Amino acid sequence: MTKQEGRPFDEDVLIDQIGRMNIFAISGGRVGVTKNNQGETVEIELPVGYGYRVSIKLGWDDTYTVSRQFVRKGVVTDKGTIEGVYCDQVGEIAYKASCFRNVEFGKAVA
Repeated sequence: MTKQEGRPFDEDVLIDQIGRMNIFAISGGRVGVTKNNQGETVEIELPVGYGYRVSIKLGWDDTYTVSRQFVRKGVVTDKGTIEGVYCDQVGEIAYKASCFRNVEFGKAVA
């Protein structure tokens, strides 16, 4: 899935599924939105700190993909991804992805 591809979704629904207080715990309430060429939301990014962020995308099978990413000088490095996250799990998985110090995240843990 490239930056502009993916299934469009309503970011307000995803924010409600994660939980507003959980978003405050993850990113201090900051939410970045990536839109496709038609202006539809295809990804949200929660900046954590020290160059880390949590990226959440909706797949075509109605499950989310949650990634921990490190960004330095415009280069994005994937530090772990969990695919197939259901809507009732997305808040907990996003919080775990935001804990980047001494906490493993990704396929090996899931």
